[in-house]
Amino acid sequence: MIGAVLAAPDGRVVVSLDVLVENRHFRRDWSSAADVGWRAAMQNLADIAAMGARPTSLVVGLVLPADLPARWVTGLARGMAAACAPSGVAIVGGDLSAGDEVVVAVTVHGDLEGRSPVLRSGAHPGDVLALAGAQGRSVAGMALLQAGHPRAHLDLVDSYRRPRPILAAGPAAADAGATAMLDVSDGLLRDAGRLALASGVVLDLIDPAEAFRADLAVLDGAARLLGVDPLEWVLAGGEDHGLLATFPGGADLPESFRVIGHVHAATGPEVAGRVLVHGAAAPVTARGWDHFRG
Repeated sequence: MIGAVLAAPDGRVVVSLDVLVENRHFRRDWSSAADVGWRAAMQNLADIAAMGARPTSLVVGLVLPADLPARWVTGLARGMAAACAPSGVAIVGGDLSAGDEVVVAVTVHGDLEGRSPVLRSGAHPGDVLALAGAQGRSVAGMALLQAGHPRAHLDLVDSYRRPRPILAAGPAAADAGATAMLDVSDGLLRDAGRLALASGVVLDLIDPAEAFRADLAVLDGAARLLGVDPLEWVLAGGEDHGLLATFPGGADLPESFRVIGHVHAATGPEVAGRVLVHGAAAPVTARGWDHFRG
């Protein structure tokens, strides 16, 4: 890689890295090269937004099989460019090597623009828990592909191939006084648990039938087709990359956020890091994506 020189007017740079491995995170028979490029870029852009920053640039590392057509690589680049263009993000460098399967490693940089970073460790008892973005759509799309229904419920399949997080919601949340934030990449329950553990609190989601009414309605047809409870997709599904944040009670939330729960002190039997659903244990067995177990 040839070095890139980047401006940092704020004096601080937010950096994040994600890796996509073929047949672990994507399949070439499920997604076009442009789809893979879009996902690789967008999941990184969401990481920066979740710190309250504006993404500015990417560097990309590729591992490519020797027989991979060049048009696949150019398609990957087009997908990345399409994901980055609305945010004015530039791809400023990268590197490549040969290997048995495609690996896409993306490092993203962001500018806080004078804001304090929003960490996952700042939630306080009395805060509200809010979400910006859809929930459950990506995992539903993947389930349809796994079941051999690539043309059913195309909106959900497209959500898997090309997630669309509300990137502007991150800086807006920071400006509105968000106390903690992260993006939902590995499942709502799993990522909410990470926020709760880092903050030393307990999170209690309000009744999902109320908090996720619109999501459940969108998922209903695919759930009936596959014989799945859509609540499992909502609570355990990831890779929609919605932004999960806490705000002081009574705060005016940015327009893109909806309240989905509350923050409580970790006292008595309620240990820090626990996530309740309507005051009780979560009514699903799945907890989200595990990078080593699947």
